[in-house]
Amino acid sequence: MVALFGRTLSRAALQRQVGSTAQIFGVTLVELADGPARGVRALEFRTGAGLLFSVLVDRSMDIGRLEFRGVPLAWQSGTGFRGPWFHDAMDEAGQGFMRGFSGFLCTCGFDHIRQPESGPADHFAMPSRKAIDHPLHGRGALAPARLVGYGERWDGDECTLWCEGVVAQVQVMGENLTLTRRVEAKADGTSFAIHDTVRNEGFARTPHMLLYHINLGWPLLDDGARFRAPVRATLAANHPREAQRGGYRTQSGPQADFVQQVFGHDAVPDPAGRVPAALINDRIGLGVAVDYPHAAFPCLQQWQGFGEGLYGFGIEPATSHWGTRADAAQNGEIIWLAHGESRAYDTRIAILDGTPAIAAFDVRVDAIHPQLADERPVRSRQPATPAQAPRPR
Repeated sequence: MVALFGRTLSRAALQRQVGSTAQIFGVTLVELADGPARGVRALEFRTGAGLLFSVLVDRSMDIGRLEFRGVPLAWQSGTGFRGPWFHDAMDEAGQGFMRGFSGFLCTCGFDHIRQPESGPADHFAMPSRKAIDHPLHGRGALAPARLVGYGERWDGDECTLWCEGVVAQVQVMGENLTLTRRVEAKADGTSFAIHDTVRNEGFARTPHMLLYHINLGWPLLDDGARFRAPVRATLAANHPREAQRGGYRTQSGPQADFVQQVFGHDAVPDPAGRVPAALINDRIGLGVAVDYPHAAFPCLQQWQGFGEGLYGFGIEPATSHWGTRADAAQNGEIIWLAHGESRAYDTRIAILDGTPAIAAFDVRVDAIHPQLADERPVRSRQPATPAQAPRPR
């Protein structure tokens, strides 16, 4: 049954009300037609409960727009949803990602995350290649996908909106990694799920790293908005305590000359192994919650980009703790995939609509771990891995 506009209807009953269910919900393939986004394919998801989001097929199947009942929730930068044909990951000393960084979800990987670095290449059978230059957030970001399919699926009287695509990161005599992404939302729902599988299609043992850059903006992000997650400790910060221009829990408005703040948290999972994290705005009665598997993403990173005209906030589950690639290797946090091996990631995004939903989320987080009293973490001298956090195999 689908619950729509105060009524609960069977499939047959709904079909009596409309000539096409596209009047109420659906998935529509469109092509952006102007500026640097010209030619980018997007799948527009629209549920009967007022949830709207776009899956950018030619941008790693990432999420661009996110709205709820007309309220924009996703952060967007001035780059727009730039086509991958304009993207050079190694541009500007490996900072090319910043020329296309925009939207609710930017997937970072598939063999490197965070700052540009060089790493060994001896796992590939190419002796002349001594090192691999990794760009900011890897080469899997902002890459075109092969669209497998999309549409509406009825199971009896329940309808699911879905799409699936495959993104490949391949180099001859190098890595051959694929990301298969399936996005699903109930036709009458206020949430959606992202099911990812990263697989090594090559025959060389290959490193794998993944980070979800989940980005929220105004009006959800505003002075006084709250970040809630079951944080046991903050392991790293990119600024010393005395230089931090805001706490990690209570967000500020835009600030002049703000230098981005990044925190690496040790988050506690619930009994099912899931970590809930959310940005909540009590003034407008809305929040966006992220629910992810702790075993797959042992690190919860937080980004605050509170500069004027930038003003964004990021919730970032990651496969390794904040630090360099060398730190991740030393801590045993780089995942190595043999031929045919894969890793699965199942993440849920939900709208917290109204005070009761927000209060229930607060209760859930507090039951996992009470909120820390201190807003401003002490800067870690070096990235650390908590002994109690499980490491990905």
